[in-house]
Amino acid sequence: MTVQEKIQGLRLGVNIDHVASLRNVRGGTLPDPVRAAHLAVAAGADGITAHLREDRRHIRDADMERLATELAVPLNFEMAPTDEMIALALKLRPHAACLVPEKREERTTEGGLDVVGQAGFLAPRIAALKNAGCRVSLFIEGDEAPIRASKALGAHIVELHTGTWCEAVAHGDAAMAARELERLQKGATLAVGIGLEVHAGHGLDFATARILAATPEFVEFNIGHFLMGEAVFIGLEAAIRHMRMMMDEGRRVSVSPDELQDGFQNGLPA
Repeated sequence: MTVQEKIQGLRLGVNIDHVASLRNVRGGTLPDPVRAAHLAVAAGADGITAHLREDRRHIRDADMERLATELAVPLNFEMAPTDEMIALALKLRPHAACLVPEKREERTTEGGLDVVGQAGFLAPRIAALKNAGCRVSLFIEGDEAPIRASKALGAHIVELHTGTWCEAVAHGDAAMAARELERLQKGATLAVGIGLEVHAGHGLDFATARILAATPEFVEFNIGHFLMGEAVFIGLEAAIRHMRMMMDEGRRVSVSPDELQDGFQNGLPA
């Protein structure tokens, strides 16, 4: 693997849910989340994430159908493991299906999926998605039990919930932030060691994405709310390009000084 590949080996998935949220405030068709997805790809997104919730509070069925047919990059279909959502995923056959916990009263996803307690419920749903050719991701906490349970259930990927860490960083709780970052790093190392691919998501911004990118076990970040908020001020393309730059800067930390020097001599930008 080249130095360039090591630095750019961290993928950015852009979640477009809140473009749909803005549309749904007034009804109608604008702003179009699928247009936002295409713009995100043009700006450097490696994939698109969309969460079709049971209450359709943002993404709608028609949005998912268009994304599944129009995108030239991987579509990550976030969903609760309900019969309705599994059936839709089997119909659309997205690149990836990320199973997440969902409560109607929550504002956003709160914590990871209970893969230990719900193993019997999840197993046939994961098997159905895999049989349809979907890569299956489970959104979980970065602890040993859910990581090992995810492997036992046959998931390809675990997406570690970064929300608690990001909240600690945002509130200046250095001790909590240090503990949560260590937990995420240990979880990522364990997951890779038992053969899982590791993603991260929830609450990431420019600063936290840059920090977490230095942990080489992470290969994909899925980021939405922060990018859509930044887009109000600097535009979606600029927000995505800056996020990509922060992630690349952070990933350089995981490359040895000698490798970096060799890379710079071969034209790798500082």
